[in-house]
Amino acid sequence: MVTLRLFAGAREAAGTGAAVYEASTVRELLSIAENDFGGEFSKILTISRVWLNGDPVEGDSQISDGDEVAVLPPVSGG
Repeated sequence: MVTLRLFAGAREAAGTGAAVYEASTVRELLSIAENDFGGEFSKILTISRVWLNGDPVEGDSQISDGDEVAVLPPVSGG
């Protein structure tokens, strides 16, 4: 199982800060999450950075049991 951590707008769109899934790649994990969380989450995902165990990652990266994938949307403020 892989933990998906969601921050800022991604958390708001999904209605949760974390979810646990079974997936073999980051792309597969995010696709499952998009199906679960819907269109607003999908929009946020297009502008977000994705990290695997604390490092930036691309969609085809392999993931393993116990990994943590984080979705970090851009943050604005002043």
